[in-house]
Amino acid sequence: TAGSVDDGKSTLVGRLLHDSRSVLADQLEAVARASSGDAPDLALLTDGLRAEREQGITIDVAHRYFATPRRRFILADTPGHVQYTRNMVTGASTADLAVVLVDARKGVVDQTRRHAAVAALLRVPHLVLAVNKMDLVGHDQDRFAAIVDEFARSAAGPGSADLTAVPVSALHGDNVVTRGDGPLDWYTGPTLLEHLETVPVAAAPAGAPSRFPVQHVIRHGGRRYYAGQLVSGTLRVGDPVVVHPGGRTSTIEALDVLGTPATAVGPGTSLTVRLADELDVARGDLLATGAEPPTVTRQVHADVCHLADRPLTVGSRVLVRHTTRTVRAVVEDLAGRDALHANDLGRITVRTAEPLTVDLYADVRRTGAFLLVDPADGATLTAGMVTPADDAGRS
Repeated sequence: TAGSVDDGKSTLVGRLLHDSRSVLADQLEAVARASSGDAPDLALLTDGLRAEREQGITIDVAHRYFATPRRRFILADTPGHVQYTRNMVTGASTADLAVVLVDARKGVVDQTRRHAAVAALLRVPHLVLAVNKMDLVGHDQDRFAAIVDEFARSAAGPGSADLTAVPVSALHGDNVVTRGDGPLDWYTGPTLLEHLETVPVAAAPAGAPSRFPVQHVIRHGGRRYYAGQLVSGTLRVGDPVVVHPGGRTSTIEALDVLGTPATAVGPGTSLTVRLADELDVARGDLLATGAEPPTVTRQVHADVCHLADRPLTVGSRVLVRHTTRTVRAVVEDLAGRDALHANDLGRITVRTAEPLTVDLYADVRRTGAFLLVDPADGATLTAGMVTPADDAGRS
């Protein structure tokens, strides 16, 4: 969930957990004791840090797990302030769906557009616009329609997700889990939970290019086995593979999933692979199959969000962490800017000391994403998404 300050994100998540009966009795009692009013402040179910409770805002990304009979969920409640945009990037980086809240009184504001842009940048496939506090605008259907129209226009563009809009009142629970009575009868679509339970989500499609970053090399019985997670596509016994970045070729001789032999595996599966040839494959190498090879390069162009308080400048020496590989690199270009500061979105070019095997982030999220790390102390500096070379020069 994301949105501007005081749009009601934490209250919405708390209402979702409460009304779906995902809150334990002792948790609800603790929230009731900490609440200042007569009714429990459901925002406290996610605003767990002391600083957050004192200020009444969300600072960190709060993760909550819950399940319904139809689906299991991991909710990431992200901060609304512009200075915590990096936390929203963290929360959205692995999301299948983003819920962007808008206060019905304020409408679409700059931070709303910023969160929509981050969701598009990270290629979040589904977007829900939750127009909150409808009770404070008299449940006005025309107001809802105007906000949806403005948001749809601002969210349109490359990487934009499939959009669903729901009018809600998180404080009273209207259209969150159950339907609103009376004043919201004009809305005939699903409640927020109904949409979350039915929206199609999947791992990277099985028809996508096969990408297997090698995490660990196991030697057993005189043979080499390569352990890792298949992040995209399908692997089958007998498939020809190319080992990148070196370009050596072999054939898959055996696949093993948790000690059980397999003839084929799909995306998201952790497994070991045995090749027909004894190649010198190491951690950080990548096995790929199919007619769509990845790009092996020492110059990476990317959209980024700078996460650290220390700025990123041209000439900065960094480590690039990409899948299971870490290489030294230098920042070559910031698309005409002098520096990137905390929460800045930008475009950069980095040159690595050793080749990386990458895909465009728009094609394969896992092999198109990387982190820049400070080699001095290991602190994470920047999150990056690989783009075509001609995109990196756009301001």
